[in-house]
Amino acid sequence: MSTMQKPVCLIDTGMDGILRVKQKALDILQQIQNPVVVVGVVGLYRTGKSYLMNQLAGKQTGFALGSTIESKTKGIWMWCVPHPSKAGHTLVLLDTEGLGDIQKGDSKHDTKIFSLAVLLSSTLIYNSRGTIDNKAIEELQFVTEISEHIKFKSSDEVGDSAHFVKFFPTFIWAVRDFTLELKLDNKCTTEDEYLELALQLKTGTSKITTEYNLPRECIRNYFPSRKCFVFPFPTNPENLTALDHLESSDLLSNFLEKSREFCDFVFHESPVKKLQDGQTVNARVFGHLVKTYVDTISKGDIPCLENAVVAMAQIENEAAVKEGLQVYKSGMEQLKENFPVEVMEITAKHQDLNMTATQAFMKRSFKDTEGKHLKELEVKRYLRQNQESSKRKCEEILSQLSAEMATNLKEGIYAERGGYGLFCNDVKKIVDDYKKNTGKQAEEVLKDFLQQKSVDSNLIRQADKRLTEKEKKIAEKEILLEQDLMSKEQERLQLEQKMAAEQKSNLERVNQLKDKMEAEMRLMRAEGEKEMQSKLREQAALLEKGFKEKADMMAQEMREFQIKNAEAEERRSREFTSMMENRNVFAVSVQADLLNQQVLKRGHLDC
Repeated sequence: MSTMQKPVCLIDTGMDGILRVKQKALDILQQIQNPVVVVGVVGLYRTGKSYLMNQLAGKQTGFALGSTIESKTKGIWMWCVPHPSKAGHTLVLLDTEGLGDIQKGDSKHDTKIFSLAVLLSSTLIYNSRGTIDNKAIEELQFVTEISEHIKFKSSDEVGDSAHFVKFFPTFIWAVRDFTLELKLDNKCTTEDEYLELALQLKTGTSKITTEYNLPRECIRNYFPSRKCFVFPFPTNPENLTALDHLESSDLLSNFLEKSREFCDFVFHESPVKKLQDGQTVNARVFGHLVKTYVDTISKGDIPCLENAVVAMAQIENEAAVKEGLQVYKSGMEQLKENFPVEVMEITAKHQDLNMTATQAFMKRSFKDTEGKHLKELEVKRYLRQNQESSKRKCEEILSQLSAEMATNLKEGIYAERGGYGLFCNDVKKIVDDYKKNTGKQAEEVLKDFLQQKSVDSNLIRQADKRLTEKEKKIAEKEILLEQDLMSKEQERLQLEQKMAAEQKSNLERVNQLKDKMEAEMRLMRAEGEKEMQSKLREQAALLEKGFKEKADMMAQEMREFQIKNAEAEERRSREFTSMMENRNVFAVSVQADLLNQQVLKRGHLDC
């Protein structure tokens, strides 16, 4: 990928408050084929979010840093850079506008920005200052509201957040300008332990306790994969307003060390962006997701993960069909320059390109549940074109070879005594010369030509006084019999070749489809296992802290989750079986069509 020299605006906030995707950013994403690791940062304005993102980009400047009380970043800005530790991957950095900007005075807008950051990121960094105290957690109020702004399935009720863990990002809490010692009961503690301590729940059912627990429960449930970094002051207070212009020598060593530790963790631990069933997201698909989510929010609707995936599948599967057809067409166009070619040659080329086209389709497509788009790859027109081209060429050759015969007929040469023998000799010479020029692929055209000449043959034969009645009856069939047998034998061989090619093509497609479906099933199981493990960890933590009632509720939730997962797997298995049956029915119907065409053709010729 070509490296972006600076960030671009991905989602703009207009004067009317409506979010819009910038086409320039989408164009950039369309040019990148790599899978993406998407790291987004959110937090209150003027907390130094942009500095962290510049560090992740390996640059000192890029995302705008503000030195006043004004929020510099508006909307969401994007910077795509080659991933430092994952070859063949792209690191997509998303810097969001500061939450709680007093100039906006619109908390709903902040919730939309936060929701988009959650939907789009594979790792979400929450940036705050000072300490993780009750005030800091209360400022993360957007977490408690997020279930009102995101749905997993279109049929879900608002607030049904049981499946959020399937697609919510890894959560990093970056605490800036941290001045306390990491100690608990005079013992050193880790940053992660510090975060978990801040997220501990209180026992009790009072309103105060419930309000205290709510944001903590949301963070624990939605973000089972959590990490914390505490950053000391970066430099002397007088230098803070020029942070993006400072050299490394101007920054405190402990801050630089923590920044390197933070970047290393993000580079090595941040997962590739995936859809909820485990499909890897590349930059192009990521652009589609951005557009889908923003358009939904801008219309006043609630983003739905299931609908977004359906929309992505439609876009990608249609593009996959075009890509597959282009592969096939490109190869056949090269062969077309040599049309007509032997049936075996074009059948082999058709078979080879058909498989290559299917592989190209499979690589890009996903969730083609009924195989609808795969069926669109069935390409026959070049076979017909070769057949038509062959027919035209053979007809031209016959026209040239029979030009002298046409003149003789016109001038009455064959009407004289012995004309029938002369006519038969001329026909035999035409047939011999024709086969020297065309080979055996054109028997059908030759047969049609001879049938057309049979009228002239009958007239000439009847007029030739030298022939006895017995000789006339024998000669009546002789001229066409040999060619008829040869034509039928060629038809039989070509039919067998076509049926064998179709059978092989169908088998290879079924195998490719089976491999893809099995890979999807493995992803589904892996995602389900991931969700189950996170629930088990959370249940254990609740039991350890004495929240038996909540742990029992989670146990029931896990049982329901296992049932739903089993049902989903069974449903996918049935869909796969049905698709295989449809493929087999399609293959049988193709072979039946070939046989029927042959029978009809023979019936027509026999009449």
